[in-house]
Amino acid sequence: MPEDKSLHNNPIITSATSAIWDNHVSIPDTPDGFSVRTTFPNNPQGAEVMLEKWQAGSEEPPHSHPGDDMTIVVEGQMSIQFFTKEAGRLVPDGDRVFLRKGETGYIKGGRIHDAKYIEDCKLVYVHDKGFAFHPHS
Repeated sequence: MPEDKSLHNNPIITSATSAIWDNHVSIPDTPDGFSVRTTFPNNPQGAEVMLEKWQAGSEEPPHSHPGDDMTIVVEGQMSIQFFTKEAGRLVPDGDRVFLRKGETGYIKGGRIHDAKYIEDCKLVYVHDKGFAFHPHS
C-alpha cells in the first residue's frame, strides 16, 4: 500500500498529526474499537467530505483552505505546488508534489497551494470542519 505523502514541507503533517482524524466519538451499540467523525454541518466538529472528479488538463489557481485537508487519489494523477508570499508576490516553495492512484496527501490549513490534474482524476477529499476556498494571487 502506498505511504501517505506529506504535502507540507514544514512542519510535516500526516495521518497522525492532521486535524482530519480528530474529534471522533464512540457510537452506542457498535463493536469495541470503532469510532466515527460525522460530517459538517450537522456536526460542528465534523469533517466535510467531497467526492471530486477533475478532467485532465484542468487546474486550480493558488489558494488556501481554513482547515487541514486530506486528498486520496482513487484514479488518475495530479500535482501540487506550494507557495509562500514574499514582498506581496507568490513564490514557489519546494518542488512540485505528484500524487498518483492509491496515494494520500495532507495539506495544513492556511497553506497556499495550487493543483493541476495531469490525468482524469477521481478524488476523495476530506476537510477539517467547514470547507472554504480562498484564492491567492
